[in-house]
Amino acid sequence: MITPLCPVRACGAPLERREQSWLCSTGHSFDIARTGYCNLLQPQDRKSKSPGDPKEAALARRRFLEAGHGDFLLQALLEEVEGSTILDVGCGEGFFLGSLSKGREAHGVDLSVPAIDLAARRWPGVHWWVVNADRALPFADGSFDMAFSIAGRRPAGELRRVLAPTGRLLVAIPGEDDLIELREAVMGEGRLLGRVERTVAELAGAFELESHRTLRSVEMVNAQDALASTYRGARHSQRKELGEMQVTLSFDLLWLRTKPGPTGRKSLAQG
Repeated sequence: MITPLCPVRACGAPLERREQSWLCSTGHSFDIARTGYCNLLQPQDRKSKSPGDPKEAALARRRFLEAGHGDFLLQALLEEVEGSTILDVGCGEGFFLGSLSKGREAHGVDLSVPAIDLAARRWPGVHWWVVNADRALPFADGSFDMAFSIAGRRPAGELRRVLAPTGRLLVAIPGEDDLIELREAVMGEGRLLGRVERTVAELAGAFELESHRTLRSVEMVNAQDALASTYRGARHSQRKELGEMQVTLSFDLLWLRTKPGPTGRKSLAQG
């Protein structure tokens, strides 16, 4: 079983599970919520009092995905995800990791307490952590067989560090025409937004691109949930009274392998 590490600056000691908390050898303790998740977020890692997605966005995303609008992506993930230990960075309300967790040790991290709480309620067999992944991931070097980021954070150095030498990274980013009809209805234009080259360049210091696959589906969706569950819908001023509409859903799947050599990132113990 993967042992989490203490997130307190300059500590990084292994955490031991107690009845209702995680405790390190130096005495730092982190309560386990009644729903089963643990909040490891440190005060200096917060940019606001309530960081990450608000509950409204997490609930909208839950409704959107459980209505079946993530099934085309989930099916591809079920066919391709491998390994006995997996990590989802920016897991949100947990739909994809929870669905992929059967028979695996699965850990999900996110900055949003409401999202992680929803995930823990729905999938109690998964390890859920509130963490600022951009600062550090609370796991030892080489802990995971596979990590993935689905329209979430991509801290290249930390992902490289916590993956085993033969580990792989799967990144799913919205395709160039994802929600293009909805974007046109809300913002007055439906430009193609290519992100593949930029994402590969962003990860190039730690990973090499192994393969690229594009997934696409055209579906009738609840426009308000689609808006509220994505960054495009975060601003209420951009929303209109839209109901059901047919839109394109697309993702680019990038499989990447780790590059050999040091990661260049500090460990938790180094602060």
